[in-house]
Amino acid sequence: MNITNLNPDTDIGASAWLVEIDDHRILLDAGMHPKREGREAMPRFGKLGHADVDAIAISHCHHDHVGALPLACRQFPKAHVLMTELSYLIVERVLHNSVNVMTRQRDELGIREYPLYTHDEVDDIAAFFQGFKYHREIEWGAFNKLRAGVPSPTLEFFDAGHTLGSSGILIRGKKETLFYTGDVCFHDQTILKSARFEDVKADVLIMETTRGNRAVPPGRTRETEIDRLVAAIQDATKKKGCVMIPSFALGRTQEILALLALLMREGKLKKQPIYIGGLGRVFTELYDIEAHRTHRSHTNLQLNEALQLIVLEKGQSESMKLSGGKIFVITAGMMSENTAAHTLAARMAGDERQSIFFVGYADPDSPAGRLKAAKQGETFVFSPSAGRVTKTCDVQDFDLTAHANREDLLEFVGRVSPRTILLGHGDETARAWFEAQIHLRWPKIKVFQPQPGKPVEA
Repeated sequence: MNITNLNPDTDIGASAWLVEIDDHRILLDAGMHPKREGREAMPRFGKLGHADVDAIAISHCHHDHVGALPLACRQFPKAHVLMTELSYLIVERVLHNSVNVMTRQRDELGIREYPLYTHDEVDDIAAFFQGFKYHREIEWGAFNKLRAGVPSPTLEFFDAGHTLGSSGILIRGKKETLFYTGDVCFHDQTILKSARFEDVKADVLIMETTRGNRAVPPGRTRETEIDRLVAAIQDATKKKGCVMIPSFALGRTQEILALLALLMREGKLKKQPIYIGGLGRVFTELYDIEAHRTHRSHTNLQLNEALQLIVLEKGQSESMKLSGGKIFVITAGMMSENTAAHTLAARMAGDERQSIFFVGYADPDSPAGRLKAAKQGETFVFSPSAGRVTKTCDVQDFDLTAHANREDLLEFVGRVSPRTILLGHGDETARAWFEAQIHLRWPKIKVFQPQPGKPVEA
């Protein structure tokens, strides 16, 4: 079995792994690097030359895992595209939104090569997407007539508990098996229940390491973090300012909306409108529609019914009054330029009445990361377009992650008992922590931190 990491860098970036097994080739994910622009953000598909790929399997529909799918389909036109049935309902909306974002960046930032693909191209390839239920074994490599005598490996999706439709992927060959965790969550969130990886066994494991550099402090639980958030929102309301919770449109937004709905129902927060973005509203409706076939808590909780959701209109974030205790649950989580989250944060940062509460990861090099890192009262460069701002608003971080804690991932390694582990989707310190711990506990397991474009014989 040979595995190649096609991420252009070794950090959390453009997730894409080529697996070669039993004379067949499958691409696991086709993401775009969130910190790079243009073709530099793409996976390194060119490293594969002109060789065919039999199938492309998508773990979930976050941009860093699926944003380059049209480019992968262009590179490998014979490949089948496989995903869970819930991802199948989401993926076209994600890709069309990517076209819109790239088109806007071309016009506003002068990135001439954008968009890297078009709406028409997304429409054309969508006919070849296939959605499957969890825990169904699928043949994926038997359609190539030149290999008709070689039995196809199989593939099976396992619920990863990370976001709607997310999955780990198990590949079974004639003699060997591989499991790819994708992004996984081993604890219950507000809506989604934890990953269902209980019976997974594999010879080779490709594992995310997002939180490898972050230990859970003693005494901290999800419940204690929710209590902190409630107290912080109550304090913000007394100041008559506003609260902004920057979040990703798919997954984080719905989890936070569900939490707010439950807290309002319990009387811990007062009932009031929640301001959201248009894409967040689209995915919120899908969470409601698909509640009956999602492994989740609060199956009868319909977010659009439980909350008064107001979609921000274009330009409204620049002009609306920031008073009266308004609550914003707004895309994007990194506060990227030319988003409502960026505009609101730039306006709120220098006002001590305002509050910005983070509930997930923020890259240190993003506007959100720079805001989190700045000291109270410090003046810093928020972004090229916003320039320098002084941090006087209340900024707090709440650990309501949709990624597995590192101790839970280590326990998973013990259950899977692989002979080889490949570490990805984490920064250098995160991967190093996992490698050291695995060598300490299971010295016979081979551990690789594969460099971009260099095959590993697993």
